[in-house]
Amino acid sequence: MTNIILLGPPGAGKGTQARRISERHGLVQLSTGDMLRAAVAAGTEVGLRAKEVMERGELVSDEIVIGIISERIDAPDCEKGFILDGFPRTLAQADALDRLLAAKSKWLDGVIEIRVDDEALVARIAGRFTCAKCGEGYNDTFKRPKVDGVCDKCGGTEFSRRADDNEETLRARLLAYYKETAPLIGYYYAKGLLHSVDGMADIDAVSAEVERVLGTLAGVSG
Repeated sequence: MTNIILLGPPGAGKGTQARRISERHGLVQLSTGDMLRAAVAAGTEVGLRAKEVMERGELVSDEIVIGIISERIDAPDCEKGFILDGFPRTLAQADALDRLLAAKSKWLDGVIEIRVDDEALVARIAGRFTCAKCGEGYNDTFKRPKVDGVCDKCGGTEFSRRADDNEETLRARLLAYYKETAPLIGYYYAKGLLHSVDGMADIDAVSAEVERVLGTLAGVSG
């Protein structure tokens, strides 16, 4: 079993790398947003609590998110391990995750930080779009489909862009990242878990560097 966290600012490519790791190694990609929606749809106890909060238009508490993660990592498909993408976001969440894993006799094997240049992120984010069918990511400048209008991965022909993928919104998200999430870099460095890769390289080069890091972690096989 191998459990890892991907860290990096919005647009660093965490989702893309998480999907590639999942496909290659069989680790389950865990996104808090996806887990929340699945728990609500399944009607689990913690999912129902989350639904009540969301219907009131409020933010779901750390306690509820940890509860959903707790349920999810007990599922059979997480036996080989998981990738946390987008969680933890704060030091308080990191502490709560540590306690949760310890209570289940589980642990983190590594934290991979995807380092990027902030200004270059603006161009990357403003041009990105995804396949509406399978979620494969593309970019107007850096990664267009091989056949225009057709997804390389699944052949889908519908694509979507996030409404908040613009410079003003990105800078606000970056500010929130540096205030709340960036301290986790030092937190995991002090624990001896941090590994950094250059997120400004092309996607395949970043994947190769991530694979090199994974190769140093116990339990990851090719």
